[in-house]
Formats: sequence, C-alpha cells, structure tokens
Amino acid sequence: MTWLELADGVYARRYEELDLTVGLVVGSDRCLVVDVRGDVDQGAELAAAVREITPLPWSVVYTHAHFDHAFGTTAFLPCDVWAHEGCLAELTTYGDGARQKWMQHYLGENRPEMAEALKRTVITPPDKPVTDTAEIDLGGRTVVLRFLGRAHTDHDLFVHVPDAGIIFAGDAVENAEAGFSAFSFNDGSWLAEWPAVMDAILALEPKTIVAGHGDPVDTAFIEKHRDGLRELVALKALIAAGDLTTDEAVARSSYPGDVTKAALETP
Repeated sequence: MTWLELADGVYARRYEELDLTVGLVVGSDRCLVVDVRGDVDQGAELAAAVREITPLPWSVVYTHAHFDHAFGTTAFLPCDVWAHEGCLAELTTYGDGARQKWMQHYLGENRPEMAEALKRTVITPPDKPVTDTAEIDLGGRTVVLRFLGRAHTDHDLFVHVPDAGIIFAGDAVENAEAGFSAFSFNDGSWLAEWPAVMDAILALEPKTIVAGHGDPVDTAFIEKHRDGLRELVALKALIAAGDLTTDEAVARSSYPGDVTKAALETP
C-alpha cells in the first residue's frame, strides 16, 4: 500500500484486498483520483493517502461500477465524480444490491468488519457522465476519459494521460500474479467485443497500462491477451457451431478452466 510513481505526477497504488490498483494524476491546479476502493473506510484511507502526495483539490473518476472501484467516494466529497453514463445507470439500478451481496460475502468469510463498513457506505452516483470522450484540465496537464467499447462491462472508461503515455484501464485489463489470467469475466462482460478494445488501447501507443488489479503492464502484455481473447472467441464459436463441447474447449484453451468457462458464458 505504497504509491508507485509511474511518471511525473502520475501514480498507482496497489492494495492487498482484492489486489486492487487505483491511481492518481496530479496537475498544477487539481488532481484526479482514479477509482476510490470499496467502502467508506477504504475510501477514507485512500483520501488520506492522496493527501500525502498533494493538497490540491480533487476530482474522482470511476473506471466502472463494480463496488471495489466505486463505493469509497464519501471522504472525497464534495467533488466532481466522472464515469461513463452506463456506470451511472448501473449504480442507480443495481448499486445497493451489489452492496448487500458483498456484505453477505464478507460475513460468509467471517470478516464482519468489512460487512459493517459496507453497511455504513453510501453509494455516490457520478454527476459528470461521459458518453464517448471527455477532457479534464488539471492545470498544465489534460486527462482524456475515453470509452473504447464494451469489454469487462458495457461502460468501461479509460483514463488516458497523453503527456505521460499512461492509461488507467480498470478491469478491462488485469494482471494476476498467480496465474496467467488477464481478465475477470462476469455476466456483464462482452467477450466478442473485448479484443477490439485491446486494439484501441494499443492504437493510443501507451508506455504503461495500469491494470485494475495487479501491477501495471506494457503493450506486449496487451497484445498477448488480446490474442488470448480472440482464441476464446473462436472457441465459443466452435461450441455454437456444434464442433466442440464446452469441456473440449476448456481443454484447448490457453487459460485456466474457470476463466475459460466464465468467458464462454458471456455475450
């Protein structure tokens, strides 16, 4: 839980809990916090950590609506909260259900303190919704918020710092230490469209891509796992055509069985 300075005024911070990675971009007038952790206490810890770096006024951006990225906003208020418009819809419709779900999850893990923190958490919907692209002037530095297509969710928002060659990718890119998975698929993921999103990342020619979980990666990592996504898309097509069973597809996949099965269940 220390800051990693990726470039002048651009930082990543990685946490043991869920191996989450958040970000901070500092300009001369303002700073931008990229994701806010998963509950009111975690958000307060992050806000205090930001103040170790800068006293400047802040804005917040959610890369997507999942609780570990978007539920810890309270300590940052009042401030602008940016996200894709689909994130606003997701949090408004399903946010409290997700909060309740994770409370039960932590109770089941015998971690009542985590459940209690979520119980005290108030979800903050974004008030600066983005449809396609938006620019944020931090003073001497412009950050570009980009929707590059559907991938981990239908509302992944990428935080591009052009002058530093850095992209915060949220969970459209993950870097799992223990395995070779770069993705967490869910019923809101879009397998067929995900490779094009990876191509869009590469087209921006970043030096560093900050994964939503795990350490930052380079373009070689993105290329490798773009090709892996294409492999999964092809396997799913073979199943749909009746040429493979799911078990046969899992056996052929370069990815672990649980990852492959989850991918095959996505749209």
